[in-house]
Amino acid sequence: MLATRDVLAQPRDGYTLLLCTHFEAINTAVYKNAGFKLADLAPISLIAKYYYGVALANAVPATDFDSFVEYAKAHPGELSYATVGTASAQEILARQLEKLTGISMNRIPFRGGSQIVQEVVAGRVQVYVSPTLAIVPQYEAKQVKILAVTAPERLHNLPDIPTLRERHIDFVRFGWLGICAGAGTPQPIVDLVQRHIAAIVASDGYRTLIEKAGSVPVASTPAELQQVIAQTLDDTAATIREFGMQQE
Repeated sequence: MLATRDVLAQPRDGYTLLLCTHFEAINTAVYKNAGFKLADLAPISLIAKYYYGVALANAVPATDFDSFVEYAKAHPGELSYATVGTASAQEILARQLEKLTGISMNRIPFRGGSQIVQEVVAGRVQVYVSPTLAIVPQYEAKQVKILAVTAPERLHNLPDIPTLRERHIDFVRFGWLGICAGAGTPQPIVDLVQRHIAAIVASDGYRTLIEKAGSVPVASTPAELQQVIAQTLDDTAATIREFGMQQE
């Protein structure tokens, strides 16, 4: 929020840009006064998408998503899931999955993702809905299990992991990175920056870098990014209200 406010305080000349993320939309739903509105932003282009994986501690005797749900239902309130603070994407997704599957878990907040991964490996926290980037090394080392991913189809770097759709749960969620300016930036400047971003995203060097990190390189038009921002708000606002995650 500090970064967004700072960008919006600068001249709308295209020289100060914001690495915008799904948190801009989430923050306007979580905070009653975020200090900005989504209408204050001028979307320019996406630069990447990434999906989430449902990580499970090896100590839990479940080998796939279905057996995990069965175990959680048989042991209500015994499993804990980790979040990176109130109304983080990790908490919102975990709560949505709880509701969709009819299970009940305990919420354990942490300051950062690296600490969470260590706790899941140790088995002190059992579940973490995490960007795949943060948990693939531990999965490859057989320190945690990844039960499913939130992508619409299997990820190229996790071909053995099913999607939630394959488990008959219509749940596709992604995080994203984009470039935004302040509303009122002249359209020719927005168009110029968008063209340069699209060229960079299409380059082999950028694609290699982003795919190695477990993300998907993708550019967009300003209108397409605007739609993604609106979708993010729509996907999360009801959950934030339902579970009382709004803050001053």
